[in-house]
Amino acid sequence: MVRWQSDMRLVIVGSGALGSIFAAHLAPFTNLVMLGHWPAQMSILRSQGLTMINLGGSRSHHTFPTTDKPLSIEATDIALVLVKSYQTERAAGEIKQFLAEDGLAISLQNGLSNVDALANVLGSARVTQGVTALGATMIEPGLVRFAGRGPTYLPFSQRSSKPVAQLSQWMNQAGMETSFANNLKSLVWGKLAINAGINALTALLRVPNGFLASNAQARQLMCAAAEETADVARALDIELPYSDVAKRVLEVAQATAENRSSMLQDVLRGSQTEIDFINGAVVRFGQSNEVPTPINNELYRLASILPIPDSETPLAGKLDSLKSLL
Repeated sequence: MVRWQSDMRLVIVGSGALGSIFAAHLAPFTNLVMLGHWPAQMSILRSQGLTMINLGGSRSHHTFPTTDKPLSIEATDIALVLVKSYQTERAAGEIKQFLAEDGLAISLQNGLSNVDALANVLGSARVTQGVTALGATMIEPGLVRFAGRGPTYLPFSQRSSKPVAQLSQWMNQAGMETSFANNLKSLVWGKLAINAGINALTALLRVPNGFLASNAQARQLMCAAAEETADVARALDIELPYSDVAKRVLEVAQATAENRSSMLQDVLRGSQTEIDFINGAVVRFGQSNEVPTPINNELYRLASILPIPDSETPLAGKLDSLKSLL
């Protein structure tokens, strides 16, 4: 297998599903280390390595260096940020301890405001943002499912930047489709609209993505939440990367029918969700631009009750209670 030739260093910041998928794919091509703070995951990665369920069902085994001590990491050229949005501020403080002066933190996270949180600590010149459509599901510590291929876009404005160019090269070598885009804001809001339509609903209903496409009431709610997000984007003069947001969110739900959204995975683990950075962000930007977002507002309110209660109400009853949002 081809091994890395570049002397640039990469730190995967985050030990969850996406961090694991990226580390598994990139380890053969890069000088990388994973920085994470999930004790059960880190223990298994150190003692046994990572098992990945590949597309098609086969399994592969992967090993790579891990640490929970940022001060132990040598000066690093690229910090690939894959933590949950609510963990970004902490991650920024840790990245500051090892990121080289000419290094770059690249966020591929969900939601909005992650770049701002990183830039507040690292400085805007050392932070940029990309967008990925890769899917991953954490089955248990040490076991991750590669849930779906999808393109990753890195900022065109940084194309001449050595860290961005190097990351793109590594990812393409690893079979992770990666290209440059000159309008990342459009792609970020495009992904936000999809997440706003799918994530909270799947978490509240405890269903996989495909249910939202197949059930008429759920489909209406999903499309309406995505359309509200598109309305807010238009108020900000942001053109989404597709013309019909309802059609696009339905296509994504159908294409990922068996997948559990990241927010549903969080709820099932009893973990904090990213609702504040997805539907909550839509609500805040809507308010500041006088764009009504009643469906996102109610989804945000319901999903902000932590933990989200798993009532004994049948699914039909849950849908009836949400129907009033339409």
